[in-house]
Amino acid sequence: MKTIAALQAAVTAAPFDGEPSDAELDAIDRELPVILADVDLLDAQIMTIDRTPTELDEWRIRRALAGLLAARRALANTRTAGAVA
Repeated sequence: MKTIAALQAAVTAAPFDGEPSDAELDAIDRELPVILADVDLLDAQIMTIDRTPTELDEWRIRRALAGLLAARRALANTRTAGAVA
């Protein structure tokens, strides 16, 4: 029987210090508006899980979805502008 530990050294050549790199932190910063907008949409949807959505609930969900789409569009436009330049 082969052990996982014996194979692990071959897979991870560099030691993992547990902290994200600067590039990963920059990527998180760029994507943070999308992450927060997604959380807002999930919050709006979670509020209506155990009950019939009211008109106000539907408005919240539509607004959160619009915010998420706007954040995704802004991120995509930023990436496109960076690729062209």
